[in-house]
Amino acid sequence: MEKQVVDQQMSYAAKVALIGFFGGLIWSLVGYFAFYFKFIRVGPALALMPFVLGDWKDTYIGQLVGIGVISVISIGVAYLYKLLLQKVNSMWAGVAYGLVLWGIVFFLLNPIFPGLKSVPNLDLNTIITSVCLYVLYGTFIGYSISFQYVEEKLK
Repeated sequence: MEKQVVDQQMSYAAKVALIGFFGGLIWSLVGYFAFYFKFIRVGPALALMPFVLGDWKDTYIGQLVGIGVISVISIGVAYLYKLLLQKVNSMWAGVAYGLVLWGIVFFLLNPIFPGLKSVPNLDLNTIITSVCLYVLYGTFIGYSISFQYVEEKLK
C-alpha cells in the first residue's frame, strides 16, 4: 500500500529525471575511479574544460564538480532517451545509445574539449574503458527508462 502511494506522488517525468541524475552520478563516479587508478586519461572534470578557467579543475575538487555537472547534464540525456527510445524494451537500445553518446563526445564534440586528444591519439586503455563506461551508462539509462515506461503503461 505504501509503495503505491509513493508511486502515485511521483510523475513519470520526475522518475526520468531521477534516472538521469543518478545514472550520471553513478557512472561518472565509476569514471572517476577509473581515472584515479589510471585506466583512463580523462576524468569527469572533462565536462568543465570548455567553460572553466584555472588549474583547480585538474584537482580532485574539479573532478567532483565534474561529477556534479555530468549528473545534471544526464537529466537531459535521459529525457532525450525518453523522447527517442522509451518504447524499445531491450537492453540493446541502451547499449547503442551509450555508443552513440561516446561517438558524440569523442568525435563530434572533441574540438571543444582542450584536454581530450583525438581518438586516434588516445591510448587503448582510455578508448576501451571509456567505451565500456558509456555502454554501461547508456544501458542503465535506457533500460531503466524503458522499464519505467512499461510500468506506467500497466497502471
